[in-house]
Amino acid sequence: MSKATRTDTQSSVPHVADSHDLIRVHGARENNLKDVSIEIPKRRLTVFTGVSGSGKSSLVFDTIAAESQRLINETYSAFVQGFMPTLARPEVDVLDGLTTAIIVDQQRMGADPRSTVGTATDANAMLRILFSRLGKPHIGSPKAFSFNVASISGAGAVTVERAGQKVKERRSFSITGGMCPRCEGRGAVTDIDLTQLYDDSKSLNEGALTIPGYKSGGWNYRLYTESGLVDPDKPIRKYTKKELHSFLYLEATRMKIAGINMTYEGLVPRVQKSMLAKDKESMQPHIRAFVERAVTFMDCPDCDGTRLTEAARSSKINGISIADACAMQISDLAEWVRGLGEPSVAPLLASLRESLESFVEIGLGYLSLDRPSGTLSGGEAQRVKMIRHLGSSLTDTTYVFDEPTVGLHPHDIQRMNDLLLRLRDKGNTVLVVEHKPEVIAIADHIVDLGPGAGTAGGTVCFEGSVAGLRTAGTITGRHFDDRASLKEQVRKPTGALEIRGATTHNLQGVDVDVPLGVLCVVTGVAGSGKSSLIHGSVPASEGVVSVDQTPIRGSRRSNPATYTGLLEPIRKAFASANGVKPALFSANSEGACPTCNGAGVIYTDLAMMAGVATTCEDCEGKRYQASVLEYHLGGRDISEVLAMSVSEAEEFFGAGEAHTPAAHRILDRLADVGLGYLTLGQPLTTLSGGERQRLKLATHMADKGGVYVLDEPTTGLHLADVEQLLGLLDRLVDSGKSVIVIEHHQAVMAHADWIIDLGPGAGHDGGRIVFEGTPADLVTARSTVTGEHLAAYVGS
Repeated sequence: MSKATRTDTQSSVPHVADSHDLIRVHGARENNLKDVSIEIPKRRLTVFTGVSGSGKSSLVFDTIAAESQRLINETYSAFVQGFMPTLARPEVDVLDGLTTAIIVDQQRMGADPRSTVGTATDANAMLRILFSRLGKPHIGSPKAFSFNVASISGAGAVTVERAGQKVKERRSFSITGGMCPRCEGRGAVTDIDLTQLYDDSKSLNEGALTIPGYKSGGWNYRLYTESGLVDPDKPIRKYTKKELHSFLYLEATRMKIAGINMTYEGLVPRVQKSMLAKDKESMQPHIRAFVERAVTFMDCPDCDGTRLTEAARSSKINGISIADACAMQISDLAEWVRGLGEPSVAPLLASLRESLESFVEIGLGYLSLDRPSGTLSGGEAQRVKMIRHLGSSLTDTTYVFDEPTVGLHPHDIQRMNDLLLRLRDKGNTVLVVEHKPEVIAIADHIVDLGPGAGTAGGTVCFEGSVAGLRTAGTITGRHFDDRASLKEQVRKPTGALEIRGATTHNLQGVDVDVPLGVLCVVTGVAGSGKSSLIHGSVPASEGVVSVDQTPIRGSRRSNPATYTGLLEPIRKAFASANGVKPALFSANSEGACPTCNGAGVIYTDLAMMAGVATTCEDCEGKRYQASVLEYHLGGRDISEVLAMSVSEAEEFFGAGEAHTPAAHRILDRLADVGLGYLTLGQPLTTLSGGERQRLKLATHMADKGGVYVLDEPTTGLHLADVEQLLGLLDRLVDSGKSVIVIEHHQAVMAHADWIIDLGPGAGHDGGRIVFEGTPADLVTARSTVTGEHLAAYVGS
C-alpha cells in the first residue's frame, strides 16, 4: 500500500524534462525588431501576422530558425563545417528551448533547364529504378533512363602489377546513359535567325550587322572587317561557302587584326556566348528585345522534347515508357503505379505510390514530373518542398512556413490547413507567417507584430488566441473580419482583347474576349490555366506591362534608390548644384569610401566560423568619402538623403532648393504602392517578399503601356494593405489603363468590373472557361467553386 502511494506521489510531480514546453525569445533586435521578447508554446500551431515589413520574417526566419540551424551546424566537425554555409548568431540576448527547425520557404527552385519536378522530389530516381527492373526490353541500369547521364565509352592500355611484374593490358568501358545527344537532356534546341544578325544585301563596310553593340568602327565590328577572312566591300549574300563559314561559324582562332593579337570567332558562336548565355531578366531592354527576335526555341526533333534517348523510350512497362510516365499528370501516374503489383519491387512501388499520392493530397496532382522546376510559382515550389516532410516520422521538430497559402484558391486553403494541423498533431511545433484570415483562424497561438512597417514596426502588439485578437484593437484585429462588398456599378469596357483557340499547357482551345478599360480579374483553382491563358496569349508587345512573380534580384549593395533608377536623377541634382561629376555621388563608383569600397561595413571571413561584419571606421557606415559628404543639396549631403524614408524624400524633392521632378515622380510611385516607410538606402536583401513585389510594381508603373498584367499582386500583403492596392488599381483604370489581374483573393474579385473563371478543376480537368461576367452575376449564379466561395465571402 505504502509502495503504491509513494509511486502515485512521484508520478503527480511533473518530470523536469517536461518543463521545457516553450521557445523563449528575449531581446531580439534583428533588422527592425525592437528588443522583442516572447514565449511560443511548443507542439502547437503559432501564426505570426502583421503588416508587410512589420518584422515577422525577421523574428521567425532570421532569429528563431537561423539560430536553430546555426546550433545544428555547430555539432559537426570543423572539417564538415568548412563545406557548409556559415551563419552568424542573430542579434538576440536569449534564445531558449529551440528544437530542430525545418524551413519550408517560398524561394523559387533553381531554373536549371535539367531540373524538373521529378528530379527535385526523388520521384524520378524511383521511376528510373522501376524501369531498369521491369522495363522490356531491358536496356541497362537506372542511369540508362536518366536524361542527366550521357552515354560514353572508351578503350586503352592500362598497367597492372602482378607478382611483382608490371603487365600492360587492354581495357574498355562504357556507360549507357539516357541523355538525348542532340539537346543534351534539355528537351529543347535553340536556333538563331540569321536575318536578325545582318542584312545580307549590304557589305560589312556598308553597316550590314544589326546586332546591338556592333557599331561600325567599334572593335566588335573591326574584328570582322579587318580579319582578312572576308571582303568587307562584298555584299554578304555574295560570299562563297568558305567565306560564309569563316564569317559565321569559325571556331576561336588567334590572329593579328589591325596590328593587335586578337581571338577571332565566327559571328554565331560569339553572339551565343556574349548574349544567349546570360539570364534574360538581367539584360538591358534593347538587348532582351534583340534576343527575343533572333532566337527561336523549339522541341528537340530527335527526342520530341522528352530529353531521353530512343533506347530509353523503347523500354516499356505495360506499354508505358518512362517518358510517357513523366509526361502524365501526377494524379493519373499515381493511379497507374497503383495498378502495378510486381512483388519483386514491392517496397519501391510502395514508396513511389506514397510520394505521388502526397502530390495529389497537397493539391499538386495537376503537375507532371517532366515540368521544369523553374516554371513553378513560389507557392507551388513551397508545396513541392513540403512533400518530403508529409510522411516524415520525425516528431518534436519545428516546421517554419512562409505564407503556405500563396497561389492557393480559397477552395484549396482548407486542404492546406488540414496538412498544417496534421504536422502539429504528430507532436511538432508549427510556426507560420501568414496574412489570410482562414489560416489565422485555426491557430492555437497568435503573435501580431507592428504596429506599422519598417521603423514603425518591430514590436509585439498582441499575443494570444483568435478570440483575443478580434478584440485587441491592433491593425490585424480591426481588419480580421473585413469583407469587401460588391460594387453597385461596374465600369463599361472600351474594347476587348480577343483570344482564340488558346492551347498553351492545359488550355483546351479557349476562346475568350478580355475586356479593356476595366479591372478584369482572372481566377480559378490552382493549376486551372490562369497564367497559361494570360501570359501565353496576351502578346508582350509595346503596350503591355507585365508584372509577374519572378523575384527581384539584388545584392546587399542594391537598394530601392538603385533598383528603381531613383539614384540617377538624385546624383545629377547633386552634381549640378555643386558643379562636380555625378559619379562622385555613387557608392559603387568614384565616391565610394576607399576603406570599405562603398559597402559601409568591412566583412572578415573566418573560414568555417561565421564571418564578422564591422562598421567601417573611416566613413562610419555612410559608404562615401569624407570629401563627397561636403557637397550639399537643400542642406543635406548624399548619405543623409539615402537615410530618408520615401515619404520624407517625396517632400524634400517636391519643392524648394532640392526640387527634382524626375526623382519626385519615382518617389510618388513608391508611396502609391504603400512603401512610404522604406528608407532609400535600405539593402534589398533586407526587404520582405511583399515589399519586393510592390517595389517591382512601382518600377513597372513608369513603363509606357495601356495594358497592365499583374500576377497575384496581393502576395505578402496584410489585410489592411489590400485596401490600398485596390485603390491603386482603381487609379490605374481611371487614368485610362486596362488592368488584368490573376488573383485568388476574394477582396480583389469582389472589387472587379469583370471576372473570367477557369476550371472546373486543375490540370487536364481544367483549361476551360466556366464563367464570364460581373462579380454580382457570379455570386448570384454560384455555378462554380469560385462563385460559392465569393458568395460566402460577401455574405450573400
